[in-house]
Amino acid sequence: MSPTPTRTLHRRGFVQAGTAAALAALGAPLVARAQATMTFKWANNIPITHPSNIRVKEAADAIKAASGGKVEIQIFPNNQLGGDTDMLSQVRSGAIDIFPLSGLILQTLVPLAGINGLAFAFKDYPTVWNAMDGELGAFIRDAIGKVGLHSFDRILDNGFRNITTSTKPINSAADLQGFKIRVPVSPLWTSMFKAFGAAPTGINFAEVYSALQTKVVEGQENPLAIIEIAKLYEVQKYVSMTGHMWDGQWILANGRRWNSTPADVQALITKHVTEAVMKQRDDIRRLNNGLEAQLKAKGMVFNYPDAKSFRDALAKAGFYAEWRGKFGDAAMAKLEKYSGKLG
Repeated sequence: MSPTPTRTLHRRGFVQAGTAAALAALGAPLVARAQATMTFKWANNIPITHPSNIRVKEAADAIKAASGGKVEIQIFPNNQLGGDTDMLSQVRSGAIDIFPLSGLILQTLVPLAGINGLAFAFKDYPTVWNAMDGELGAFIRDAIGKVGLHSFDRILDNGFRNITTSTKPINSAADLQGFKIRVPVSPLWTSMFKAFGAAPTGINFAEVYSALQTKVVEGQENPLAIIEIAKLYEVQKYVSMTGHMWDGQWILANGRRWNSTPADVQALITKHVTEAVMKQRDDIRRLNNGLEAQLKAKGMVFNYPDAKSFRDALAKAGFYAEWRGKFGDAAMAKLEKYSGKLG
């Protein structure tokens, strides 16, 4: 049997002088035969103009350059390869190699992955990053590894989520009674909005704009960056700055493909992906700081509800008690180390 390109890349080959210098920071040269190429398919659900895709493209270019063209990451943005649930199946089967996904959607496969989405768990970004880059994130990654997926150490920022509607501003939890709202296909999202008394419908992001346009749902919730980039201002009027949860995207790789990739290639990819994530986090922070004015200029009306009525409604409905039981005391202890007592 002839060797696979992966094994050939690991065992044989050479590195051009310029490439060797570029890879010196990794501690060992990347060995590659001139004809061998490793290609990784990276798919996601967001527009090509989103900071995540811009930074991933930079990382892909850097990886290709540093490897002398021997390692290539192909990016398939904006649901080109399917919706979130489709792509999760594909990364598990190996049809996709790398796929960033919200922990709250990954929760359908790894229940613990949704824990960062417990409503009002994080008060600000320093709390988020202390938790997700610290003990809580490590605890979640360990659970992800048990289902045959490799998770990169750093999670992409998707931002604090706010509610938009076409009919009325949401000033308190009472305004959500009977409200038809799109939520991602995730048990925790559905549970949270049912606890508010709303009527949540799970819809993949690829169908959100049309669902709002045709009034299948009255509203949705997302970070400001997604609201702007996906042009949801064209089909929504009000933005209620609830900040009800923080959401990020774990960068997942097919476990078999990742484990069969030579260690020097893993190190090369990890280095540049980590750099891309840290830049993306700063991009999202700066983008969100300026988006409120931009969205107001496009006709959206903002309001700033007090979180107390929402928290009280969740506690009364038993939301926190329910999820404490599902996540378990050990996981909740990891979260509450950063969030403080919930419920």
